[in-house]
Amino acid sequence: MRTFQGWGFDICRAQSLDTMGRWRSSGYRAVGVYFGGRGRACQTQTALNKSWMQKVDGMGWRVLPVYVGSQSPCVRSKHKKKVRMGRYPWQQGVSEARDAVSRARALLIGVQSPLYLDMEAYDYRQRKCADATLSFVRAWSREVRRQGYLPGFYSSADSGVRHMEAARRAGVRDLPSVMWFARWHTKPRLYREPALAGNAWHPQRRIHQYAGNVKERHGGRTLVIDRNLLHAPVARIG
Repeated sequence: MRTFQGWGFDICRAQSLDTMGRWRSSGYRAVGVYFGGRGRACQTQTALNKSWMQKVDGMGWRVLPVYVGSQSPCVRSKHKKKVRMGRYPWQQGVSEARDAVSRARALLIGVQSPLYLDMEAYDYRQRKCADATLSFVRAWSREVRRQGYLPGFYSSADSGVRHMEAARRAGVRDLPSVMWFARWHTKPRLYREPALAGNAWHPQRRIHQYAGNVKERHGGRTLVIDRNLLHAPVARIG
């Protein structure tokens, strides 16, 4: 398993190799890449292919592969309601996990790499919805793990992450192996997150997305990004 500790950013659309080279002048060394999923906002990814992955990896970037699949039945974002999971969340989770692994392999993302499932904020206190969402996440995680990859999970600290922590405390199996929590407007910190027990997803299993939709300029190129601090697994390319 390949891990990285330091600063990273994620952005909806994979940037050109020229831009990625210019951004080496920043303090970031990890990049979130939205490589698949029916819920992905930027479906058109003209730069993203296996050559891009190899060359970005060769530049020294560490890749966080993000898969935006079906969303919770009680997802809050109006833009994600059209991709809510259906009546059979377990089966759907297995199917989408297989799709994630297939797409990862096509981009030369090797086994033992993390695949991060993006589950946008949802009303996890609604029992029926929570049960369906957990079923999907468990099925996705189990299948990703079965195929030799490491299942990760991204969500809002106060919705999906609290839900996964409650499941962990209850002894639920087949949960994600890495927790990527979004809590904006706060200092970047990995191990003082209120939604997680100190020993949960520790060590080297956490990412904190601490700011979003931030405009930054490096090497003459301006991007709108989300900022992250991580000590977590990253992709093995090749």
